[in-house]
Amino acid sequence: MKGDFMSEAKWYVVHTYSGYENKVKANIDKTIENRHLEDQILEVRVPMEEVVELKNGVQKASLKKMFPGYVMIHMVMNDDTWYVVRNTRGVTGFVGPGSKPVPLTEEEMKPLGIEEKVVVDFKEGDTVTVTAGAWKDTVGVIQSMNVQKQSLTINVELFGRETPVEISFSEVKKM
Repeated sequence: MKGDFMSEAKWYVVHTYSGYENKVKANIDKTIENRHLEDQILEVRVPMEEVVELKNGVQKASLKKMFPGYVMIHMVMNDDTWYVVRNTRGVTGFVGPGSKPVPLTEEEMKPLGIEEKVVVDFKEGDTVTVTAGAWKDTVGVIQSMNVQKQSLTINVELFGRETPVEISFSEVKKM
């Protein structure tokens, strides 16, 4: 049964009884452990955001649920995982038409701070060749990397000066 399920894993949203979000997360995490489903249910998340409130003239920061009544799950959808999640105490169902689970799109995930992890085989200090775009065939040393933007900065020679240029991860390869 073990295999490379990672490619099929997507983020799904389940609806829970109000106030049960953390219980649902804890229950699913426990089930994953007990049934050894780590390779099928990869992460259960209750997205939080920091909110600064002003009470009696005092600013107080606290964490609030971004979506009360909802839990996000990064999982491979199959009969077993659907059953496990659907039958967790506090879960009322998956979000989707006719309660058919529909995964979130990458556009829907971005504002939640969830991005598919991009694994690259280069790091700061490595020499790379630009494979596309205006700087194609340019060779440079990575000065900095921005994982959120999936870009890196290399210095290129322009008018006899070293000039930093930002390039997408997808447009370079390690030398």
